[in-house]
Amino acid sequence: MKPQIDIVVPWVDGNDTNWQKEKFQYMQANDGDLRIIRYRDWGLMKYWFRGVEKSLPWINKIHFITWGHLPDFLNTNHPKLNIVRHSDYIPAEYLPTFSSHAIELNLHRLEGLSEHFIYANDDTFFMQPLDESFFFSEDGLPKDAAIQNVLQFRETTGIAHITANDLTYLNMNFRKRDVIKKNKKKWYSLSYGKKMLYNVYMKPFQNFTGFDDFHLPVAFRKSTWRDVWDKCHDILDSTCTHKFRSHEDVNQWLMRYWQFADGTFSPTSPRRGDFLVIGVDDERIKQIITNASSPMICLSDDYEDVDFGKEKEFITECFESVFSEKSSFEV
Repeated sequence: MKPQIDIVVPWVDGNDTNWQKEKFQYMQANDGDLRIIRYRDWGLMKYWFRGVEKSLPWINKIHFITWGHLPDFLNTNHPKLNIVRHSDYIPAEYLPTFSSHAIELNLHRLEGLSEHFIYANDDTFFMQPLDESFFFSEDGLPKDAAIQNVLQFRETTGIAHITANDLTYLNMNFRKRDVIKKNKKKWYSLSYGKKMLYNVYMKPFQNFTGFDDFHLPVAFRKSTWRDVWDKCHDILDSTCTHKFRSHEDVNQWLMRYWQFADGTFSPTSPRRGDFLVIGVDDERIKQIITNASSPMICLSDDYEDVDFGKEKEFITECFESVFSEKSSFEV
């Protein structure tokens, strides 16, 4: 019997004046990541729902996480839709929060969340019909590619510091040698293609030094969240108290790495989709969206100084060429 699979997606409307007022109250004494790219809305969420309905019709439930605001188009009475406000599942001592980390690290508290779920950001889109087997194996293990690399620090505002924290707590709880010895076939899987050699090259390193992170929807088991909270409570608790993203945080990648280390994953090809930067990869964005030539894509909002209006119109036109019909999630 196939397990029920849910999908979780957080969303924020950075234009909501009430949200802006609450955020401003906490900005004054905060030195976290306050950049506009963390919150601005591109108006593309309806295409996210259209992609899910066309590509993943077997999804059991969509858990739509919000501060309190909702997209104007949303059919709030849809039987597959569970609208979740931060206050519905995040402990009161962490609220209000303007950090994606606090929102993500508490997902196991979502009422009704299935053991098997897919976590997707609102800048990721499903472009092709995908079977349950794309995300989970027959025995219910999340499909993923455990490919090692070396963490590199390229900028002060990037995510590398947070990834380093994830790796620190992973190595505190697992011995790399024992992990790989126990599941050699998963670490040296032919599913990885030539990238399997990365794990061969990294064998001499005593600790895990990094992994390929694809910035795409990831399959998880809810029990992994509980395990990590049990073993790493203090750092997760500390992260959740930060109102904004901080270099001192860990994030939900720790849960993904944890699945690698405890062997609760099934090897799959790393060719899962494409990571595209708005304003930099526009030619590829148009080609991939209009031809639906990738299973999943991430449209990363990495630059504050792009022509927001022009880029928004461009991307909307691209999506309209493939997702022009309303989904049942729209009024």
